[in-house]
Amino acid sequence: MNLKMHFRTAITNLNSTKLRSMLAALGILVGTASVVAMISGGQLASYQALQQFKALGTNLMSITINTASSSDSGDSSNLSSATTSSPVTVQEAINLKTASSDITSIAPYISLYQPMKFQGHTVSGTILGTTETLQNIMKLTMQEGRFVSLLDKNNYYCVIGQKIYTELKKYSLDPMGQQISIGSSIFTIIGILKDWTQNSFIYADLNQSVFVPINTAYIISSYAQIYNVILKLNEGTNITTLEQDITNYFNQNIPGKSLYFQSAAQILASMTSQQQILTAFLGFIGGISLLVGGIGIMNIMLVSVAERRQEIGIRLAVGAKKRDIQKMFLIEAVVLSFFGGIAGVLFGLTISFAIAIYQGWLFMIFYQPILLGFVVSVLTGIFFGFYPAYKASKLLPIETLRGIE
Repeated sequence: MNLKMHFRTAITNLNSTKLRSMLAALGILVGTASVVAMISGGQLASYQALQQFKALGTNLMSITINTASSSDSGDSSNLSSATTSSPVTVQEAINLKTASSDITSIAPYISLYQPMKFQGHTVSGTILGTTETLQNIMKLTMQEGRFVSLLDKNNYYCVIGQKIYTELKKYSLDPMGQQISIGSSIFTIIGILKDWTQNSFIYADLNQSVFVPINTAYIISSYAQIYNVILKLNEGTNITTLEQDITNYFNQNIPGKSLYFQSAAQILASMTSQQQILTAFLGFIGGISLLVGGIGIMNIMLVSVAERRQEIGIRLAVGAKKRDIQKMFLIEAVVLSFFGGIAGVLFGLTISFAIAIYQGWLFMIFYQPILLGFVVSVLTGIFFGFYPAYKASKLLPIETLRGIE
C-alpha cells in the first residue's frame, strides 16, 4: 500500500471515530497554542522594550555618583581613590564634557521629593532639577509650551509630565500658566510634555515628574545634590576608555566619588540575552502542555489498536505486511497531530494578537514560534504514535482472528 492510500485510510478511520479523534487533536491544539502564544507573547514584549530603548539611541551613558566610603575598594574604573568628597556642582557636571572628546552632550539632573499642591489639592510626583539638554538627549516632546533651561535659574518656572497634567486637569481645564506650589515655593507651569515611553535608562517616571531649572532645585531643598548625569556620545565610542577618562576627571576635580556606569549598548545586550532566556523558558513551559497532548494521542491510539484487533488480523491474513500495519497507525497519529498543530498555531496567534491589542503593542508575527510549534507538534505525533503502531504491527493473525466465526 502506497503512502497516498495510507493517508486516505487514516482519514477514513479517524472520521469513523470523530469525537475521539477531536479529543486527541485537542490535546495537541492546546499544547501547540501554548508554545506559540507564550513564545510569541514573550517576543512581542521583548521587541517592544527593545524598540522603546533603541529609539533613544545606543550612544548614551548614565553615571550614578555616590560618595566613596573608606570600605570601597577594587574596581579602579568605578571608584576614585580619594577619601574626601564635596557635592558635585552644576558647572562641574557640565565641565565633564572636557573629560573626553567622545562626549557630545551632558544632562545632569537632581531628583527631589517635596510636597506639591495645585489649587489646594495634593499632587504626587517626582521633582527633577535639570537643564534643556535632558530634553534633547531623552527626546522629550512638548505638547505645549517649552522646556526649562539654565537661563531660567532666576525664574520659578516648571514643566509637567503627562500624568501630572492629567491629574491637574481634574482641577483646571487648562493648567498651562497656572501656579503650583513645590515645598515652600510657587512655580508657574510653562510647558507640558507629551506622553513619554518609559525605559530603564533613567531612574524616574518622566510622565509623573515636574521639571524645574537645575539651579532652582537647590532653593527647593537644602538636600539637593547631583547624583545622576546622562551623556550622549559619539557613535562607536570605546566605553572602557571613556569610563577611565571620566574616572580620571573625577579623581582630579571632584575626588572622593564612587561612580557607577551604565551604557545603552550594555543594557541592550543584556536585554537581548534576557529575551533569549525568556523565549527558551516559555518554550519549555509550553512544551510541557504539548507533552501532555502527545500522551493523550498515545492513549487513544492504544485504545484504537485494541478495538481494531480483528481488522489488523484480517489485513495480515490477506497479505498485509507488518510495516504496512505500523505505517497505518503511525500515519493516523501524524494526521491527528498535523491538524491539531495547524489549529494550535492559529489559536496561539489569536491569543498573541489579543495580548498585543490589550497592551497597546504593535502586533507582529514571528516565524520562530510558528515553525517551532508546528514542527514539534508533528514530531510529538510521530514519537507518541510509534509505540501503538509498533504494538499493532506485532500482533499475530491467529490471535487477532480468534472468536470470528
